[in-house]
Amino acid sequence: MSSALLAAPIMLPSLAGTMSLIFRRRRRWIGAAISIGSCLLQVAIAIALISRASESGPLPYAMGDWPAPFGIVLVLDRLSAWMLLLTALLGLAVAGHVTLTGLDRKGWHFHPVFQFQLLGVNGAFLTGDLFNLFVFFEILLIASYGLLLHGQGARRLTAGVQYVIVNLTGSTLFLVALGMLYGVTGTLNMADMALRAAAIPQGSRGLLEAAGLLLIAVFALKAALLPLHLWLPRAYASAAPPVAALFAIMTKVGAYAIIRVCPMIFGRDVETILLVTALGTIALGFIGMLAARHLRDMAAFGLIGSTGTLLVAIALFSQDGLAAALYYLPHTTLAAALMFLTVDLVVRWRGMEGDAIVPTPAFAGQVLTGVLFLGAGVALAGLPPLSGFIGKLLILNAALASPLAAMIWAVILVTSLVAVVALARAGSTVFWKHDATPPPQREREAPHTIEALPAVFLLALLGALTLGAGAATRYTEATAAQVLDRDGYIEAVLGPAPHAGEAR
Repeated sequence: MSSALLAAPIMLPSLAGTMSLIFRRRRRWIGAAISIGSCLLQVAIAIALISRASESGPLPYAMGDWPAPFGIVLVLDRLSAWMLLLTALLGLAVAGHVTLTGLDRKGWHFHPVFQFQLLGVNGAFLTGDLFNLFVFFEILLIASYGLLLHGQGARRLTAGVQYVIVNLTGSTLFLVALGMLYGVTGTLNMADMALRAAAIPQGSRGLLEAAGLLLIAVFALKAALLPLHLWLPRAYASAAPPVAALFAIMTKVGAYAIIRVCPMIFGRDVETILLVTALGTIALGFIGMLAARHLRDMAAFGLIGSTGTLLVAIALFSQDGLAAALYYLPHTTLAAALMFLTVDLVVRWRGMEGDAIVPTPAFAGQVLTGVLFLGAGVALAGLPPLSGFIGKLLILNAALASPLAAMIWAVILVTSLVAVVALARAGSTVFWKHDATPPPQREREAPHTIEALPAVFLLALLGALTLGAGAATRYTEATAAQVLDRDGYIEAVLGPAPHAGEAR
């Protein structure tokens, strides 16, 4: 396979976004077809890249044929390929849902901005240097501003302004951290920085460690880790549910950056801080679900809680912990997206009651949405038989080696029970209890069950992750070993280490 294929996940959505922009205003179906076709191609490319990554070590691709660390370099390995496949599958489901439900009719720019969002996410997973990680972060954030405001409304505008302010602050801190790191190491290429950081004398590491902590704080902000989570519930609950479903991958970009940067450059110095804040995030998220009065709020807090569970596994910084995290990561992303798409179906089919957790008259499509809600709830709470249960077992097993094992077990098990109670309360209220008052005398539009296909697709993916748990865990175990093989990554990007007396 040509290494040039590494650029396809970046170039394809860029091209598709531009083409859908050209056709979108007058021929909506052409723009939608281009967007969905792009997502299908991205799935195929991601599968090919996973096959390639499984055959050998990290594969670099120098843009413009400028070698690292002087030029822009993309790096494919098991981790980046895994994330690309997850992004492509999620993007396909969201694009299909938006097209089938007609959400893209509320603004002609949806599909172009959606494709540029995928461009930013894919670039963040592939880049081999921190400055271009910042660039791709900005691309995906700028696109997310447009998607968040899609459909308009005062609530979305207010939440959008807050979201922009928070992320601009994060971007500023990101730049400050990059400036500090460049001043200390003289490079922003991750492989080169890992080499140079290791050579800095212990007495001169203060500035490096301060810059590293600031950078990790930025990634924690992107992952909505306590106490930097405040932006997420309002933003995600205010956005159109399909947009919030796509945004489920954005917190994973922050988690991915922590996985990529900490073991290679900064080591395990932040393990305890990250672990304690992740446990607090779990408690906050699942207790927030219990307090929620609307399904969208509950889904947003569920995403926070499940992301906290993911960060606990990452914060262990062990091979078993990373392997468990990488199995649980696609699960929590797909489960949160499924919940948001199900909520959108409830809002569309239920009528004037919207997503409020209150009893209402029976509505058409109630059985189908109830089944989807049950599947999403089981997945989000981490109950058997779906993959969340396997993922949590893997995380608990990996945590046995941690000094905080008892606390980790207690928090994950207790909050899982809280999540079950919250989801059972919401599900029984919305789908089982019925308002005794007669329904208003108005016609409700009959639901088009084809609109549920993307949600069913996500549920099927969760089932496939469960049935294929053996193959998936073997892949994630090999991925975790590769992530922790710092020397292998450096050699792949920069070339073999020079002989004694030679400059690299």
